[in-house]
Amino acid sequence: MSHLDSFLNGIYDSLQNKRDDQLDAPWEQKRAYLIEHLIPALGEFELPEGEAADFRPVLLESVELDEVIRERIEITTLGGLRMPVYIVKPKNMQHGEQKPAVVLWHGHGYGSRSLVGLMEDGSPKLETGKLSDNIALELARRGLVVMAPEVAGFGDRRLQRDRIQDPELKNSCYNLSAALFMTGKTTAGLRVYEALRAAEYLSTLEYVDANRIGNMGHSGGGTIASLSAALDPRVKASVVGIYPNTYRGSILAVRHCLCNYIPGIMLHAEMPDLLGLIAPKPLFIEAGIDDPIFPVATTREAIQALEQIYGELGISTKFDSHIFEGKHEISGVRSFDWMMNTLHAL
Repeated sequence: MSHLDSFLNGIYDSLQNKRDDQLDAPWEQKRAYLIEHLIPALGEFELPEGEAADFRPVLLESVELDEVIRERIEITTLGGLRMPVYIVKPKNMQHGEQKPAVVLWHGHGYGSRSLVGLMEDGSPKLETGKLSDNIALELARRGLVVMAPEVAGFGDRRLQRDRIQDPELKNSCYNLSAALFMTGKTTAGLRVYEALRAAEYLSTLEYVDANRIGNMGHSGGGTIASLSAALDPRVKASVVGIYPNTYRGSILAVRHCLCNYIPGIMLHAEMPDLLGLIAPKPLFIEAGIDDPIFPVATTREAIQALEQIYGELGISTKFDSHIFEGKHEISGVRSFDWMMNTLHAL
């Protein structure tokens, strides 16, 4: 081990000891402490108020498929940003019916099209028989309305300079994150606050039951789903996949995209502490046993910590997990039905 490795491990150990002392408190006090420090660590983002809060939705596309209607709508989030979102709803909905809904977050790749059965160019994705071929369709088949937003920095929302200077670059995460770091903000924060706006918009749709909204995210989408669920009372249940771990065992042990980093967060929390902020709401975690960038050993540590949190709150039945045979990929074998059953039972 090099001197640098030892130096960093010494810092991590010291911070862990300090956190253990800071967080040795009743849950509500601990939760308030974590929220108090999470929000400034993400960066100060202001949600719009008054006229600026108007979503100004514009319908970009509407396609009637065999089982669902798929729409693409552009809405205003914050700071004048416009976000395209897919809305996928079952065709068998009755007039005046309201269904539970899910905000579905994509990870690194070509954006929201990957969640609705489309290739990057908008053509239909080849089916492989996996549940992950068209996650939005699978959830709609389970009686849910699905919103799949385009995350800032991906797909149609890459920086203009990246489109021009490096058109082969699949995302703007590095340049966006570097720019935001210099202003005291983070890409994670921007995405989380846009998630708050996305859930708010979803709750306004006449065919959505605003009291039964969940969210689901995998990999980078897991960052968004977990942190927004911690901050948003609209989100009543969450599936977080191929992301839950410890920072020390994943984000700091393997090269990851810059958008994963929240400066200073380990002064106050490890990842399981932040995942625990979702409690007392239902939470399901799924992870691939051979995931090379979120190693299963430290995923198990996170699961154990969450089992302890939910157990101490007397709500063990609201937490579940599935470690499946696979790598850094989406399973859905148990999580899709869990989301359906959980939201329908609310």
